[in-house]
Amino acid sequence: MGEAGIGVALLVLVAVFALVAPKFATQSNLTHIATEITLNTMLAVGMTFVILVGGIDLSVGAVMALAAVVAGEVLTSGGSTAVTVMLAVLVAAGTGMLCGLVNGFVSERWRVPSFIVTLGMLNMARGAALEFTDAKTLYDFPPGFTRFGTSTLLGVPALFWIALLMVLVGHLVLTRTVFGRLVFAIGGNEEAVRLSGHRTGVVKVAVYVIAGFAVGIAAVTYMARLSIASPIIGSGYELSAIAAVVIGGASLSGGKGSMVGTLLGACLLGVLTNGLLLMGVSDFQRQIITGAVIVVAVVIDHYRGRLADRLRMDRGGHAAAQASA
Repeated sequence: MGEAGIGVALLVLVAVFALVAPKFATQSNLTHIATEITLNTMLAVGMTFVILVGGIDLSVGAVMALAAVVAGEVLTSGGSTAVTVMLAVLVAAGTGMLCGLVNGFVSERWRVPSFIVTLGMLNMARGAALEFTDAKTLYDFPPGFTRFGTSTLLGVPALFWIALLMVLVGHLVLTRTVFGRLVFAIGGNEEAVRLSGHRTGVVKVAVYVIAGFAVGIAAVTYMARLSIASPIIGSGYELSAIAAVVIGGASLSGGKGSMVGTLLGACLLGVLTNGLLLMGVSDFQRQIITGAVIVVAVVIDHYRGRLADRLRMDRGGHAAAQASA
């Protein structure tokens, strides 16, 4: 009822755009869609963990800018290309994780709503990025680094394979580990998890650190693809990431969602944006349509949840009737 429905909607959308926009189904355009989806998928992977525990992270776009300019400074410092690139990746990931640690710790330690904490981090990270670079864009990265950003593997952008790997790892963590089960349980009923003896605060801080790591990797991806690191990048990216997770079937109250659904949600948004662009729809109209799709997804999820609850009650009543018989 979750991922299957989103998958069907995605296939229908692809079929419609293939019919009305002749250039949509070309190899070059499909490659372009995969490239465009990559960044939002990476951000949405981290956002999924946060939303599953009932939180929200509005700082991912600004933190991505901060991680990018810090890593960009490393890349432009010279030295061995392989060592410099590896150090830049570690610095970007570390910057994102540090910001995520602050978000999670402040929110959990002083019981401040994550909406407020991450809104504050949004401003701090954006200001820090502007101050660090004096509002200038960094460029002139090592050629090998930028070549990787435009390379393909089996006809698919190499960066998209990294995004798929992040989705796979996230899926395994959520479905095959105790930590993943605790993430779902905390989103469903945090007090019950706490009373059972688990340290819910540690898990909630950890999900923000995971989200920060995903942001750091996304920052390196952006730099490899466009060969720049600007302190103003990432504006509005947090909303796209949240939209992908919500369209993927996650509940903003926590406890429900999946990595597969998140991937499908990101793909649906990417296909929708690309298809509307090829049809000549203006940017303002695309925003209206995308917003409407998000609202419809939330409404459908509401009724899907009610149907699932009704089916569970019916099964429970049927089982009770059989037991009494």
